[in-house]
Amino acid sequence: MNLDELRQQIDDIDTQMCDLFARRMQVVTDIARYKKENNMLVYHPSRARSVLHNVSKRLGPEYEGYGRTLYHTIFDLSESYQTRVLSEDTDFFKKIKEVTSVPPQPFPKRASVACAGCEGSYAHLASERLLDLPEIMYMSNFGGVFKAVASGLCEFGILPIENSTAGSVNVVYDLLSEYNVNIVRSVRLKVDHALLAHPGTRLEDVREIYSHQQAINQCSEFLSTLKNVRIIPMENTAEAARMVAQSGDRTKASLSSRLCAELYHLNPIKTSVQNRDNNYTRFICISKNPQIYSGADRTSIMMVIPNRPGTLFRIMSRFNATGVNLVKLESRHIPEREFEYRFYFDIEASVYSEEFISLMCELHECGEQFKYFGTYAEII
Repeated sequence: MNLDELRQQIDDIDTQMCDLFARRMQVVTDIARYKKENNMLVYHPSRARSVLHNVSKRLGPEYEGYGRTLYHTIFDLSESYQTRVLSEDTDFFKKIKEVTSVPPQPFPKRASVACAGCEGSYAHLASERLLDLPEIMYMSNFGGVFKAVASGLCEFGILPIENSTAGSVNVVYDLLSEYNVNIVRSVRLKVDHALLAHPGTRLEDVREIYSHQQAINQCSEFLSTLKNVRIIPMENTAEAARMVAQSGDRTKASLSSRLCAELYHLNPIKTSVQNRDNNYTRFICISKNPQIYSGADRTSIMMVIPNRPGTLFRIMSRFNATGVNLVKLESRHIPEREFEYRFYFDIEASVYSEEFISLMCELHECGEQFKYFGTYAEII
């Protein structure tokens, strides 16, 4: 046979496979309805093992590995479809439909905002990127920002979530799980650290440098060149600058923004001391109430899943089955549980698409815990 004839055979086989797949999914629909009426779970590991065992026997050693891979994909698609059918009457499905049924509103230009630290912090700069007229209230730490938003003291809270050099801000991820807040916006801010000290101070005069641990990590290469200098972490880069200014001590310096130099009358001994010129930090804007603003196309969720082989793979397969793009996956250890983790997902998809709603409902049913943080736009 020539190549065209062989390809024609493949086309004929594919036609039969498509017809059989459609028939199989019709039966899957009937199974989903039966499970719904009888309050049964979608996933049955023993049934899956039985089918895979039969596949291996029928295909033999040459093709059984490929066949098992094919059937794992078929199981994922079947389970995805069954979950969609079963989820339509759940409270979570109704909540998602309610949130997405409200027409998107323009992001406000003026609002009360909670930030950690003091004037001159990078959260302060992020607030001014997001809002034309932010009424900023400064908190002593990130936990204070969450409390201010959760209590209704401030409409929004601005917090760093991830840096391109130093990675994720883990404490913020932990606080997201602890508090009932929603992410409604994010912004990517270029972070440029300067070494600030009193006017007249030389680099060789400095014996102590203060800053937030993230800034210290982002400037590790510069700091490693300094001799006999103590590096002291603080709650915030702007607080570090203010403390240095108030101390009157020329042996102290801070890693802070250039704005802090103006605010606290300090001199930049050295500028742009971060490891990378393309040093960016993502800030999230949190709110007490869920709200989808114009341009929202990014969603953040958290899941705790059972510590069993293949569980995370099954979660990841849901993204493939629905065609939704996963842009970030972060894991955080659960302190009270050995070798178990919370997983944080950032998803890129239209919140109004059926694929998005289907995925949210499926993931909600897959884990021990599930938390929807919100859908929002990211400003670059």
